[in-house]
Amino acid sequence: MIPAYNEARLLPRLLATVAAARAACRLGESAVEVVVADNGSTDDTILVAERAGCRVVRVAERRIASVRNGGARSVSGEILCFVDADMQVHPETFNAVVRAIDGGRVVAGATGVRVERWSAGIAVTYALFMPLVWALRMDTGVVFCRRADFEAVGGYDERRLFGEDVQLLVDLRRLGRSRGQHLTRLRGVKAMASTRKFDSHGEWHYLTQLVRLVPVMLFRPAASHEFAQRYWYGEQRPPEKPSLERSNVAR
Repeated sequence: MIPAYNEARLLPRLLATVAAARAACRLGESAVEVVVADNGSTDDTILVAERAGCRVVRVAERRIASVRNGGARSVSGEILCFVDADMQVHPETFNAVVRAIDGGRVVAGATGVRVERWSAGIAVTYALFMPLVWALRMDTGVVFCRRADFEAVGGYDERRLFGEDVQLLVDLRRLGRSRGQHLTRLRGVKAMASTRKFDSHGEWHYLTQLVRLVPVMLFRPAASHEFAQRYWYGEQRPPEKPSLERSNVAR
């Protein structure tokens, strides 16, 4: 499941890697359903998704948890996988996910990520966060779980403007512990993450933003919502003018 808002530029490269992973899936290509949850895009995101054979679900609520949940509700499979539109997946992703789930001891997990470029700021940020990832066994990239377990914990928390991905894994870990299951970080199938946030906000922004955000979250919750609106929901990707081809399709 892919949440998308004005992702016509980067969505094609993700879908190309998803197609390769579907083709490599040992359960057969048809076993993998691709859903794009469009969050009111004004560019050619929907056209790109439909041309690639994806099912498109429209979600109006401008909240990433709502978009993820809206897409998940339309999926019929027993295993759910979530990936952001600016990433790229490893060809063996779906095989690795199925092996982990079928083993019975994993409640949920993630592939982890590599980044598409490095700099001093990105390397330091990555290095500082990895010990936390190792300790908690909670990562990003392609996040997966059983559909039944996703529904049992209520999906992504739609009260949150951000951090909904972390909260989901916390909830799933709690559920899994009651059954002797754990979270996992898959080996050898890391997704490729884009660095567009670093491109837009600077190489060191993640660390400086967090330093400011933590006390704000503790003492001024309303201000943290303002920060989220600017950072995650602001116009990071200016809408493209509708293409002539899309205009004709709309008619």
